[in-house]
Amino acid sequence: MRFDLEALRIHEGEKVHLGKRPTLVDPVYSSKKEYKEMLATHVEQLSKLQQIHYADNRYAVLLIFQAMDAAGKDGVIKHVMSGVNPQGCQVFSFKHPSTEELDHDFLWRSYRSLPEQGHIGIFNRSYYEEVLIVRVHPEILAGQGIPDELIGEKVWDSRFRSIIDMENHLYRNGTRIVKFFLHLSKEEQRKRFLDRIDAPAKNWKFSIADLEERKYWKEYMHAYEECIGATSTKHAPWYIVPADDKQNARLIVSSLIVKTFQDMKLSYPETTAERRQELQGIRRRLEEE
Repeated sequence: MRFDLEALRIHEGEKVHLGKRPTLVDPVYSSKKEYKEMLATHVEQLSKLQQIHYADNRYAVLLIFQAMDAAGKDGVIKHVMSGVNPQGCQVFSFKHPSTEELDHDFLWRSYRSLPEQGHIGIFNRSYYEEVLIVRVHPEILAGQGIPDELIGEKVWDSRFRSIIDMENHLYRNGTRIVKFFLHLSKEEQRKRFLDRIDAPAKNWKFSIADLEERKYWKEYMHAYEECIGATSTKHAPWYIVPADDKQNARLIVSSLIVKTFQDMKLSYPETTAERRQELQGIRRRLEEE
């Protein structure tokens, strides 16, 4: 792939300045035909790797997608994961927490949805919303029933630490985590909102609430900078993916996911001598029928 994927990775302790990071880069494909061919190759690779991952049954994989509205999260998940066996993959999209969920700590509902060994879990938005939208709209935090002495600017550092501790715990127990921030420009979001209004089939995707959130663009960028810089670690890295070109973003994400699986050195379970003997016995019985 003609792109330095490592340049997108945020290293532990790195200061993040989203304004200095591109939302559009030279495409890794030269034509629509090549884009389709490259994506098909990635999807096929991922499909084969998932089969081995499912059979290997040692690791779990958690893919987290965060972005501003209209950045293309749904499209990335749909296209990149199109060849994955649904039996071994689950997608969760976290909405406003229920009363029961608000009565627990902010990580509780996400923890219940984590992937098991041999499976892929996809969080389309995630527990990171608790340090993003909640930070931009502090009235949400006020409604979470947290003791007054625990609320203040330090609450975000506290939540960052809780997230890091959880992700480190998951890593130590075999879960591999990769986090993607689809970096969209405000102008590109405006164009996509207009497209959703002009295309009847896309009207359902747009609401006045989306427009209202644009007013907080600067606040969201600050929240993302703080969050990504504080929680990107060696074992659970963030990748900031230029997202103004949807097709390019899909190829970048698919490449990173394939690389994640390749780095795990997966293999089919080894067949022991006893198992081979058992299989040969079954074979003979079938041939004798």
